Amino acid sequence: MGVYENFVNLKYKPSKNDLIALFYIEPNKGVTLKRAAGAIAAESSVGTWSDNPMIHKKHVWKVAARVFEIKKNGLVKIAYPIENFELENMPQIYSGIAGNLFGMKAVKNVRLEDVKWPKRLLRSFRGPQFGLKGVQKIMKITKRPIVGCVPKPKVGMTSKEQAKVAYEVWSGGVDLVKDDENLTNQTFDRFDTRVKLYMKMRDKIEKETGEIKAALINVTSPAQKLEKRIKTVADYGNPFIMFDILTMGWSAVQYGRELAKDYGVAIHAHRAMHAAFTRNPKHGISMLMIAETARVIGVDNLHVGTVVGKLEGNKTEVMTITNHVRETKLKANPKYPCIEDDFTGVKPLMPVSSGGLHPGLLPDIVRMFGKDVVVQLGGGIHGHPRGSHAGAIATRQSLYAAQHNISLYEYAKTHRELAEALKKWGTKRTG
Repeated sequence: MGVYENFVNLKYKPSKNDLIALFYIEPNKGVTLKRAAGAIAAESSVGTWSDNPMIHKKHVWKVAARVFEIKKNGLVKIAYPIENFELENMPQIYSGIAGNLFGMKAVKNVRLEDVKWPKRLLRSFRGPQFGLKGVQKIMKITKRPIVGCVPKPKVGMTSKEQAKVAYEVWSGGVDLVKDDENLTNQTFDRFDTRVKLYMKMRDKIEKETGEIKAALINVTSPAQKLEKRIKTVADYGNPFIMFDILTMGWSAVQYGRELAKDYGVAIHAHRAMHAAFTRNPKHGISMLMIAETARVIGVDNLHVGTVVGKLEGNKTEVMTITNHVRETKLKANPKYPCIEDDFTGVKPLMPVSSGGLHPGLLPDIVRMFGKDVVVQLGGGIHGHPRGSHAGAIATRQSLYAAQHNISLYEYAKTHRELAEALKKWGTKRTG
């Protein structure tokens, strides 16, 4: 038996202090699934390609990862004793369970699908500060989806133009205006100026409408600039900041979570770059894993997909992710690889459905997500035949009809903006 096979023990019973990782593994030609699984367990804990006497020392072998379940479909469970990990250090945890293994020759494909977190490790992280109910409380919206809008084009507009678009959509019924992932502090739209003008428009529109309005302001930046930007947003009384969580990295997100607590602001998490890890169903890291990690660290809102929009993600995947960020008792899904877990004490976060939506698609979103969701549109508002203000009105009209089980086409007979949106887009999916 080779070195790697030593890390396979199908009789092993994981302890409550083990982290359980669920992998999909496809062995390379000439390699058995057992050997490939053992290779991952070895290389991500105490082993290497050759035998090493040190491995056999009792205190070393005690922390060895162990393959304890292998399914014919390639799904493999590996138990990692908690001693492998530093508490409250997500970069270190990922270096273990998602480190060198993706490049190993023993595997043709390997994908980290999900993790079951031991309580001690889970509780070492902050979790969401506000979470789903906290976000609803901030916005004073509990009986309908919160409506978000991304001013488009995502970059290129001046700060004045950006603020003008914000006013148009806020006045049409949008609740949240969001910077897009690549807008931070460019020469054409300086961060400080944008925040100042956003808040000037926000104050004006709140007085006019009596509704709470807010902006999801992108503070993504090198760590040394992060606090200054968060402080600027907080000083203007805006309750949200936005992180591009993957381009920032888990270390910066953890640091940002501490700053968010200090300044009392909620974190909107954009998942830019996620598909580099998540799109290949056989290799990489699942979006479910990314979403759970973001919840553990402590973001408050997170993009999860739409099913009917322009981005990849089928209903089974998107709704499994949604359930795992909104629920406390996380259930296994026979149609999607995941593990049962208990997130008691970790607040649910608010899912965000965004990417290629327009008013004609909102009944689909309401049917799938219910009311506890941020529905976010960009081109589906700004592309309205009569502009962004009318597009925002059409969006709210569509949501009302969807929540009251009224046919969009029936409701459109007495609501001009919705009628115009349906004439342009109908109820067709984008993408």
